[in-house]
Amino acid sequence: MTEALFNPKTCEFAEFDAESRRLLRATVDWFERKGKVRLLADSRDRVWYSDFLDFVKSEKVFAIFLTPAAQAAGDPDKRWDTARIAMMSKILGFYGMQYWYVWQVTILGLGPIWQSRNEAAKARAAAALDSGEIFAFGLSEQAHGADIYSTDMVLEPKARGGFTATGGKYYIGNGNAAAMVSVFGRRADKPIIDSADFMRQMTDEEYSGYLFFAADSRHKNYKLRRNVVDSQMYVAAFDLDKYPVAAEDILHTGREAFDAAMNTVNVGKFNLGFGAVGACEHAMYEAGTHAENRVLFGHRVTEFPQVRALLADSYARLIGMKLYSERAIDYMRSAGDDDRRYLLFNAIEKMSVTRHGQRLYEDVADVIAARGFENDMYFPMAMIGMFGLPRLEGTVHVNLALSLKFMPAYMFHPADAGLAALRYLPGAAIAPQGAVRAVSGALSWASRRAAAPASRAVPKLKAEFARATHAPIPTRRDGADDEFLFRQGPSKGLGKIRFADWRPVFEQYSHIPNVAVFLEQAQALQTLLAAATPTAEQQQDVDFLFALGELFSMVPYAQLILEQAAIEGTDPAVIDQLFDLFVREFSKHAVSLNSKPSATRAQQVRSLDLIRRPIADPERFEQVLGQVRALAGAYEMNP
Repeated sequence: MTEALFNPKTCEFAEFDAESRRLLRATVDWFERKGKVRLLADSRDRVWYSDFLDFVKSEKVFAIFLTPAAQAAGDPDKRWDTARIAMMSKILGFYGMQYWYVWQVTILGLGPIWQSRNEAAKARAAAALDSGEIFAFGLSEQAHGADIYSTDMVLEPKARGGFTATGGKYYIGNGNAAAMVSVFGRRADKPIIDSADFMRQMTDEEYSGYLFFAADSRHKNYKLRRNVVDSQMYVAAFDLDKYPVAAEDILHTGREAFDAAMNTVNVGKFNLGFGAVGACEHAMYEAGTHAENRVLFGHRVTEFPQVRALLADSYARLIGMKLYSERAIDYMRSAGDDDRRYLLFNAIEKMSVTRHGQRLYEDVADVIAARGFENDMYFPMAMIGMFGLPRLEGTVHVNLALSLKFMPAYMFHPADAGLAALRYLPGAAIAPQGAVRAVSGALSWASRRAAAPASRAVPKLKAEFARATHAPIPTRRDGADDEFLFRQGPSKGLGKIRFADWRPVFEQYSHIPNVAVFLEQAQALQTLLAAATPTAEQQQDVDFLFALGELFSMVPYAQLILEQAAIEGTDPAVIDQLFDLFVREFSKHAVSLNSKPSATRAQQVRSLDLIRRPIADPERFEQVLGQVRALAGAYEMNP
């Protein structure tokens, strides 16, 4: 059962083609040859990882994995393949978040370039990758953070064409050595958008002054100020001082520059969750080995009740992170103009998987205690990264807000139209739980049964059903080039995206006790949204909406976990333990919603309907704990 986790010593990467397998194995072998002692020493001494970049250059790892087929000059091994990129992200996270970071930021830096219509810039990027170069994404600023409308990177037009750029950027990974830095700025001769108005529709003219351009970190007008973190990775603050920007350096202008920023984040930040998975897998091996082998007061640490609970939850949590992430790859790779569901699942990958990783680290720290601070452990090296991942560029808050845009379309399939009647039933919002549950269940059943005939008779409903009908998403580990990711188009219209019905996969697994309980909670949330819909004022109350978003985001997270569990044949005991955890966490978020000052009386009443007690099963618990104890000694990095 230990093979449920990634084990570098036994993994064969069989799902990939021969060249991908070779490079993934070569990467693992490079780290194992380097050894744990030197890995940890380099991290403590903040040594720039030139040895790793030399390996990347000699094997052309970044060039092969990060060059789209259109820029591959016929090389059949070069393509943008989200599945193998995700696997590399897990491997690098497994050995050190600093190695993951140089890869991750290169991906972000390439995003605006590969989306550009500037063929010369793309050719330069492809050649630089082939030479072993790294890239950077110059978006953030110290004063403005993610408020890119207010950028102080200002470009002055030159009389004979082109610009000079002056301003600073902050939190820019790889900014010390990037061959090309994709920099976001604005023209001095155009008006700046008032960021306080960002919720309204902007005109093309208002966007016209913004642009992305490519800069070279080795240019004399590129002033590297410092590394803003105390780490092996380099997170730069830099200034451009009248930096010359020629026409061939311009990547995007106007509204397209904003779209390129958002779409780059869609592509690049997806890998946050995979880095977290890799780090958590390594930590679980260390925790399992330590806890099983240490004896206190005549008992193994794994025999203490509180430790047993923490380990079982942590292991199930990690399996959930892996299952969700694997399934999210399929939605990313199958995306297209007619299926943009990946935008929700992508946001949850960045937000939920990383936060589950942080929670796992917190719980495992309580298991290994002082051992987690010793200088021969991987655990403390990755700890800062695990607390940082959910917070990179406001990941949690930004993605909670983003996920809420999808909530009405996701939670209410066209077949749920009948549930709207709840809000018109006198007293439904504050009626006893049993009565409301019976009414909402009847409305849902009747609505779903009548939906198909109604859709044939009502043209508008027929159109809605067509938009919410998607072909089954297959497992995608084929060697295709994910070229759609670089032509995602405008980053708007999210509310028009339609989702297939989320309930069937839960019903398929309802024989597992805690999946059935969680389904009851999800349906109760649906009832709350129908009977006690957030008011106009609440929809401007970010604190209230985040409490609602915590509940909503758990449903698609659980959906994709079950979809992947069906594909992999995941142990039902682990699924039950995971949903035992989900039931508890869903209840906690329901209490939080209930306590919000702005919650209406109806919302307070209906939020209590979401609280459930998970179904305990000692035999299932022992099965899961046995899998954790089997991790002891299953993997140890070469010394």
